[in-house]
Amino acid sequence: MPNLYAEMSVGEGLRFLGAGVAAIGILGAGIGQGVVGQGACLAIGRNPEMASKITSTMIIAAGIAESGAIYALVIAILLIFVVGG
Repeated sequence: MPNLYAEMSVGEGLRFLGAGVAAIGILGAGIGQGVVGQGACLAIGRNPEMASKITSTMIIAAGIAESGAIYALVIAILLIFVVGG
């Protein structure tokens, strides 16, 4: 069986490791969006008349939480394709 990684240097391996560590930020965004959704559902359940205002606030909060995931993705892509390449 051929060794596919025989030509990869230590620096390239560390680049991919750093990209994987940077991508952990996406996990935090997913948890944050889940918490925001849970809070919005509980608030709408308690006060259904405010559903439209709660929903718009929830969408803004989810967008802010998603921006962290986008930053982590950009850093991971930069580490893989730009740094040391």
